[in-house]
Amino acid sequence: MTTTGTPRPMRVAVGQFAASTEWQENLRTCAQYIDAAEAGGADLLVLPEGVLARFTDDFTRIRTAAQPLDGPFVTGLRELTRDKRVTVVVGVHEPAPDGRAYNTLVVLVAGELVTRYRKLHLYDAFSSQESANVVPADDVPALFTCAGLRVGLMTCYDVRFPELARLLTVAGADLLVLPAAWVRGPLKEQHWQLMVSARALENTVYVAASGECGPRNIGRSLVVDPLGVTVAAAAEGPALIWAEVDPARLADARRQLPVLDNRRFSVDPVARPVPGVPAPASLA
Repeated sequence: MTTTGTPRPMRVAVGQFAASTEWQENLRTCAQYIDAAEAGGADLLVLPEGVLARFTDDFTRIRTAAQPLDGPFVTGLRELTRDKRVTVVVGVHEPAPDGRAYNTLVVLVAGELVTRYRKLHLYDAFSSQESANVVPADDVPALFTCAGLRVGLMTCYDVRFPELARLLTVAGADLLVLPAAWVRGPLKEQHWQLMVSARALENTVYVAASGECGPRNIGRSLVVDPLGVTVAAAAEGPALIWAEVDPARLADARRQLPVLDNRRFSVDPVARPVPGVPAPASLA
């Protein structure tokens, strides 16, 4: 029995699949995962980054495939959650004013879009240049509440920047969700496992990371607890994994390892300009 005043454990489902080039097909796949998460009693379902459409041959196509948040893909997702209790986090692309797109996470609850996060750190690394087609945002995302716990949002390459995870944790996050499309390459799976675990351990916070799978990306979704223990993990194919985010475990970890109390430095919440990356006149 849950003690009065103490949130019960949150049941989290993390799904991974290979997105296609067609948003209608991806919406049908999301529907299957939402139904499965709801049937399994999930409070929260985390799906991968950018699953409105995936292009592996011509990345410029995301500019024309992007849809506004009141477009048919997100509207369809809202309808899928309308009669559900599960909260859904999923990545899409939405048009930006300069013809590029925003890489955006949306949070859907009972048919409503309750918050969104536009990706801060763009994947301009390992011979990729996400900023050629995507606009970097400037704002740290607000936390949202699910099952009595506070949840922070990050996207893929964000995990390589400890400052964002620390800002979200200091703001009160109990859980960080990390939708991703982690590209294959030498040492990349090791990087993924290492950094997801590090962000959890160094902040004494849970991290639920969803990795898109398929011909370009690794899958390998996982949930890590606040002492760096992997409590659920997927391989390289489509999967739905399950974990509990336990407030008692969180509190115990922070008693044993009070890094948030012991830290000597704060993190500046103001994003600096991105050198060499054009930004539109308005990020509204």
